[in-house]
Amino acid sequence: MSDPIIVVGAAQAGLQLAESLRAESYDGPLLVIGDEHHAPYQRPPLSKAFLLGEMAQDRLVLRGPEALAAKEIDLITGVTVTGIDRNARTVNLSDGRSLTYRALALATGSRARTLPLPGADLAGILVLRTIEDSRRIAESIAKASRVVVVGGGFIGLEIAAAASKAGKPVVVIEALERLLARTSTPIISKFFHELHTSHGVDIRLNTQVTGFVGDAEVSGVTTADGATHTGDLVVVGVGIIPNAELAQECGIACDRGIIVDDCSRTSDPLIVAAGDCTARRTADGTLLRLESVQNAIEQAKSGAAALIGKERPFTAAPWFWSDQYDVRLQMAGLTAGYDSTVVRGSVEERKFSLFYFKGEKLLAVDSVNRAPDHTAARRLLDAGRSPTPEQAADEKFSLISLAK
Repeated sequence: MSDPIIVVGAAQAGLQLAESLRAESYDGPLLVIGDEHHAPYQRPPLSKAFLLGEMAQDRLVLRGPEALAAKEIDLITGVTVTGIDRNARTVNLSDGRSLTYRALALATGSRARTLPLPGADLAGILVLRTIEDSRRIAESIAKASRVVVVGGGFIGLEIAAAASKAGKPVVVIEALERLLARTSTPIISKFFHELHTSHGVDIRLNTQVTGFVGDAEVSGVTTADGATHTGDLVVVGVGIIPNAELAQECGIACDRGIIVDDCSRTSDPLIVAAGDCTARRTADGTLLRLESVQNAIEQAKSGAAALIGKERPFTAAPWFWSDQYDVRLQMAGLTAGYDSTVVRGSVEERKFSLFYFKGEKLLAVDSVNRAPDHTAARRLLDAGRSPTPEQAADEKFSLISLAK
């Protein structure tokens, strides 16, 4: 038997890569290796519906073993790839095996960033990345008397919303000057600040965490202003670290992730990479990191095509969503460089879209509880079409007709 294409990583990107290879008519041996003891599953609900107990674990599963077997995709779970020998074209596994590959796909994902501060090893300080993490946080919220969330990004705010909905007092500590500072514009930050405070969440901005206190179990978080914020559950949501070490150790070019082009090719012609572990080199030479389901899926499709000698550049506008309380935020495009904004709908009624323009060009749209606007925005951005600011603001104007 010929050597397989090996996919390292069994989450969204790894699964998509394997299935896309089959869709591209690759009929050779295909092996997916995952370090968790689960079939491929979706992660976004871990901080949303699954955390809230609104989704059963079996609904998280993307493909079970039988579905993969039907496509002749072999799956190994609970095993870590410990090294890559590019000259010998082999991967070493934590169970002692060494496997030879004909081509390799890295979909190693990311891990939650932790805070190496005094008291960080106390029980009751949690992060969110896996099914087990989400279940542990949900169980801890149910028992907690007070919850402290460190980090005012999307993960932190979704967890804060879940704890608040469970009737727990919550404080969110954010080091920057506003919530969602790295991912959203000031208008969206202000909206979510007001949303959370309206539900009783105590938000502390411009506040640096200096340590954790407690006797075996955490009882509070100390900050640079001398305060101690009491809590018997602390959830740290301060971003992720791309799992790029495997690639870096074997000499593949990395910089804040595994560097890939628009076709998901790495610096090794036999190796592609997709998902959270990557940093994409754009046409102007800058590195773009996108942590989303869409990015994982589209990069994986491009990587699969590249492995069989096809060109399928990933050029679609990025999109993302977040659920907090009764609000769904859907984001399309990238806001960097915008010079004007237009509101469609009502901010006060929590049903609006914010259109970002650079001159006459539409760059991005953030939609709050307005799914049709989000759908139209994605089509407009992918087609390279822009409504005028007046059209964007006019709810009687059909955005979707412009996108056709």
